[in-house]
Amino acid sequence: MAGMTAGWPAWLREHVWEIRFRRYVALMLAVVLVAAGVWGGMTLAREDRSCAPGIERPEGSDECVGVSTTAYDFGQRRLTDVIAAIDRENDSIASRARVTVAVFQPFSTADNDTLRELQGAYLAQYEANHHESGQTPAVRLVLADPGADSAHWRETVDALGRMAKGPDRLRAVTGIGSSTDTNKEAVRELTRLGIPVIGTSITADDLANGQNGKDPFPGLARVAPTNTDLARALTSSARISTDRAYLVYDKPGDPYTRTLRQSFERLLKGSPYQPSAFHPPQDRTREGATANAFRNITFNICDTPRTTDTLLFAGRHTQLRQFVNALGRRGCLDRKFTVLTGDEGSYLTSDKELETAALGRNLTVRYTALAHFDAWTDNPPARGGSRADARTLAKLLAQAEHEPVGPIGSAPLDGGQLTVAYDATRLAVKGIRQATPDGSRFPGLADVGDVWPQLRGSLRVYGASGWLCLDNHGNPYDKAVPIVELTPAGGSEFVELAWPEGRPPKDNCLPPA
Repeated sequence: MAGMTAGWPAWLREHVWEIRFRRYVALMLAVVLVAAGVWGGMTLAREDRSCAPGIERPEGSDECVGVSTTAYDFGQRRLTDVIAAIDRENDSIASRARVTVAVFQPFSTADNDTLRELQGAYLAQYEANHHESGQTPAVRLVLADPGADSAHWRETVDALGRMAKGPDRLRAVTGIGSSTDTNKEAVRELTRLGIPVIGTSITADDLANGQNGKDPFPGLARVAPTNTDLARALTSSARISTDRAYLVYDKPGDPYTRTLRQSFERLLKGSPYQPSAFHPPQDRTREGATANAFRNITFNICDTPRTTDTLLFAGRHTQLRQFVNALGRRGCLDRKFTVLTGDEGSYLTSDKELETAALGRNLTVRYTALAHFDAWTDNPPARGGSRADARTLAKLLAQAEHEPVGPIGSAPLDGGQLTVAYDATRLAVKGIRQATPDGSRFPGLADVGDVWPQLRGSLRVYGASGWLCLDNHGNPYDKAVPIVELTPAGGSEFVELAWPEGRPPKDNCLPPA
């Protein structure tokens, strides 16, 4: 081009170059605008990850997590009725002095336990708002979903932190059903933010305060006994002797299995046998290769002297089912064994992979349940709980089959999860109301957690699962522990109540020094 314009006048050459420059700028600007439009559209599409108010899909995930304040059912039809009932109840108290309690569960991957958790929490909310006349503040429930295995707990906890500081007046979080590492981190952060937490069915010792005199989770209270207390209750019921028991445990374990193993080991101190370990997948709901490991372990069990008749199992329910199945095919079927384990045993009642025929081959499986309605129906003890407290929940549950309380979906009491969730929310309500000063409409956030150790004696919670008398660390003192046995028909039956202290608490329900 330069050669072509060499003989042209200078003014003409400048004019041509100006035209070319303007065209170049216009072309580049068009490219930039098109690219910006495409990128902007992509950005807008990527940012629109909402599922419902307060609920969205994090980057790289299809799960809907966060804190829901509406009737959104997380795409789970089994939750629709009870979430609609909660939403109606929240609307009905909108003009009253109210505080918020969050239920922390993976609703988007809801199983029956999650449904029962939500049903129990709702029944306690309805009772607090309607049957306890004149008591304030009223209670609003919201649903906090941290994702499957609490993988997105950080985002959900951050949202709860904002609700605790703002007009929502979040004053407690219940739920935290499983003793996992991610739930442990979630509880640590919630309590660091000063938010009181009530663990519904967590049993791990290292997800409790008071271990070695330390309180790593200030403001944490629990409905379920620790694994140590459950093991003490179990062994007091079974009258275990160290020379007749054999331990099988998860290695390296998670918070639940690890502390259950430690509890059993303390009880078997001096045992003549080295325990057998198995190595499950990191996701303990998966099968892995542990079924083969259990086949081999049954040879070790059969090699023990014939006086050995008790097998202590520290593992999750998938591995427990594999272990029971392997025992049903053991070489020493002529010998009788009793498997004793923690509350994960309750999952086997609905596990279709369980070979129930094993239970008819000189094998008994017993576990510690967190609650069982039958424990308080026939000849209950004089202390530690009552038939009347259990019937209060049963009556409320019957009312929830239809309006105005329900419907909330099918809600049997046999599993225990509904009962402990009901008790956990009642504990939250009691703490909130006891922490509310005279002449004030609401308690301070920190005051609720501070009141937990005072809920004992005459301030105990008369739970449907038994008395809740909290010690200085927020743990239930000498809580009733139902011992339940699997049946060859695939169900379960209540055996007896056991107690960490070997007997029910005294009438005053005051933990000793």
